[in-house]
Amino acid sequence: MREVGENGPRFRVAIPARYASTRLPGKPLRLLAGRTLLQHVYQRALASDAMEVVIATDDPRIREVAEGFGAAVCMTAPEHLSGTDRLAEVAERHAWSDEDIIVNLQGDEPQMPAVLIRQVAAALEAHPAAGIATACTQIHSLEEIFDPNVVKVVRDALGDASYFSRAPIPWHREAFAAGGNGVAKLPVDDSVYFRHIGIYAYRAAVLRRYPRLAPAPAERAESLEQLRALWHGIRIHVVEAAEAPPPGIDTEADLARVVAEFERSDQQIKGS
Repeated sequence: MREVGENGPRFRVAIPARYASTRLPGKPLRLLAGRTLLQHVYQRALASDAMEVVIATDDPRIREVAEGFGAAVCMTAPEHLSGTDRLAEVAERHAWSDEDIIVNLQGDEPQMPAVLIRQVAAALEAHPAAGIATACTQIHSLEEIFDPNVVKVVRDALGDASYFSRAPIPWHREAFAAGGNGVAKLPVDDSVYFRHIGIYAYRAAVLRRYPRLAPAPAERAESLEQLRALWHGIRIHVVEAAEAPPPGIDTEADLARVVAEFERSDQQIKGS
């Protein structure tokens, strides 16, 4: 357990980690600068000043490594379909109170800024009507606006999510009148375009409820789990990130990119 300053949010971090990644098997235990990806993520969580950090897994290999670097581990059922389902079991087994704030930190985000982990927790604490908080960052390029792998979010006047989509939302009628990104132009005012960052803070009551909610039609169409919350009337507050993270690690190429970034950073430190 870690103490939190009087003026800071009180929250926990739960890190879902599974071994059987399709595109990068054994991903949590792959090495980066001499440590596993999972340990880097765990250290990011500790740096956020969370009052508790738990790694949730169904694999004894991950448990052994995590306990080896001092992490608390919760063994969960192997049949969970998502990290959210896995964390719902953790919330139940740990008997966290309904109003406890739990940040879901993915196990493939070794560069997640600690300030952002803390920021989404603080955003949920500051907005009691919301059940979930997440983050976004502004988009300034047509390539990202039209990229279906970049999830866009539109917010209302209170900063709550109206909708998430892989499509270019909002559709700028004049700038995109030609009908395709090959001929479209970037709107003069592009401040309405935001990329969703996949880090979530949940109230424990919402986290427990989530696996029992029926998938939304739009969720199935877009393959975006967060649309389930909107479909069932759960408000999602979206804060603009104080520091946006680089992409996570899903493939060998992603891992090689991050390894190279760590090596460059290490060389700069040694040369200074």
